[in-house]
Amino acid sequence: MPYREPARATTRRIRWIRVAGLLVVVAAIAALGHQLLASSPSTAASPIEVPRGEHRAARGEVVPGTVWPADGQAAVRIGQSQIQAGPNQHAAPIASVAKVMTAYLVLRDHPLRLGDDGPTITLSDADVADTDRRRRQQESVVSIAAGEQLTERQALQALLLPSANNIAAALARWDAGSLDRFVARMNATARSLGMTHTRYTDPSGYDDATVSTAADQVRLVDRAMRLPVFAHIVAEPSATLPVAGTVHNTNTLLGRDGFVGVKTGSTAAAGGCFAFRAIRWIDGKRTTITGVVLGQPGHDQIAAGLAAADAIVDRIAGRRAVPDRQQPNPAPGTPPRMHARQRTGVDAISTRGETP
Repeated sequence: MPYREPARATTRRIRWIRVAGLLVVVAAIAALGHQLLASSPSTAASPIEVPRGEHRAARGEVVPGTVWPADGQAAVRIGQSQIQAGPNQHAAPIASVAKVMTAYLVLRDHPLRLGDDGPTITLSDADVADTDRRRRQQESVVSIAAGEQLTERQALQALLLPSANNIAAALARWDAGSLDRFVARMNATARSLGMTHTRYTDPSGYDDATVSTAADQVRLVDRAMRLPVFAHIVAEPSATLPVAGTVHNTNTLLGRDGFVGVKTGSTAAAGGCFAFRAIRWIDGKRTTITGVVLGQPGHDQIAAGLAAADAIVDRIAGRRAVPDRQQPNPAPGTPPRMHARQRTGVDAISTRGETP
């Protein structure tokens, strides 16, 4: 007589097989969901990393809406926390804040150590012609001469301190061989950093089609400030160039209220813009505040951008706020702010053009 498994044992085996099969299906669904989340563009690559209204500062409390300027847009990163974005985040012209990406790429391709000058860049007749064209358009340029040699460090100083559009173009050609190739690399780097609302069309930001958000630019500023040479240059009040002579940093907040950089910008379309870093003591801890303000209105747009950033930092640090459009009073011994045409070695800045 053939052996037959008891009915109860057979039932238990069938149940076990069903449970095992269900576990396999659940595991497959979980793996598929993980892959979908990893490839989703709305995860960590989002330019606004936390919902508005849930921004938290170094001490963990909600940052009030009064931190943000009344106009334009702004974003900050406090210490190593997530980027905190104010209202009205949208792709907008960023003027010479675009030069942060230009300097970042040049230094990545041609790294410098502190104290090094780097290779020399020889300026040509074509560079002089380009400078003359930009001067006629009333862009921000520094005087150059055919055959002049700038070290990499000097070229970066001309780019970042007086905000020379002609040197932005010269650096782009030196680095990538052409403006088009350099701009393509700017956009590729922006994508790699998760700057999903950013599009570069030129290395200087003079073109109003170069657009970004404040939150996107904070990502880049934070990366650039990790490069010691970049951080050192943007903290310099002035520099000396072979032909232009002494040029001055357009960031007049340097050395005051904890500000250590980074880059101003303005055009008629962009308004006053300022990518900044300040260091303040918060709850007894030395805390970095990295931020960007865009689209600040006012007759003096540069001053408007600086004042908006100063007010943001004051409010985060808990100090008495400075009115958004009030230009900060100069520190003792600081020379008065001059119009760009008065600065030694800086040729031009006018209604539309950078405007530092």
